[in-house]
Amino acid sequence: MTAAAIREATAADRTAIAAMLGRAFADDPAMSYVFPDPVVRTKRLPRLFALLLDEDSAGMRLVTGHSQAATLWQAPGRTPPSLVYMLRHALPLIGALGTAIPRALRVADAIDEHAPPQRHWYLHIAGVDPGSQGQGLGKGSIREGLARVAVDGMPAYLETATESNVGLYQSLGFAVTGEWHVPKGGPKFWSMLRPPD
Repeated sequence: MTAAAIREATAADRTAIAAMLGRAFADDPAMSYVFPDPVVRTKRLPRLFALLLDEDSAGMRLVTGHSQAATLWQAPGRTPPSLVYMLRHALPLIGALGTAIPRALRVADAIDEHAPPQRHWYLHIAGVDPGSQGQGLGKGSIREGLARVAVDGMPAYLETATESNVGLYQSLGFAVTGEWHVPKGGPKFWSMLRPPD
């Protein structure tokens, strides 16, 4: 995957990226905790990822040519959503999460609690369509994002609830900084930080 084949996502990519991420995260431990019923998960994940894609619009949203892979990055110094933002997105969030809101809030709160205190770029979401996995698309997309954030001279941070992803991120220069569980029976996460180049 060449850098030229990875581009900034546009509004026209929103539906395709959200659908792809829904498929990519269908078996993710965190999403399986939020939506225990696989039928509900399949239905709700694309809606949730569409909202998360909108939330990350102030950062960097990279996608491969046909939306087979995407990475969503939040810029350093991100602030919690404003009251106006939350009110405007309340109904779409309820529509996306339904009765899963308490579990989703537990995951979100635990993620926020374990974020590093220093300014950093946050690799919020990285996903590859299951039919396109194993082709280097995800790794290439993350590498492109790391190359772009390197100009800021800040670390990059992520967390993953998928243990098999830890080695991939380590191969890209991330190191495990902590292991933790979401309260009330939630999944285990690995926090990972990559120093600036």
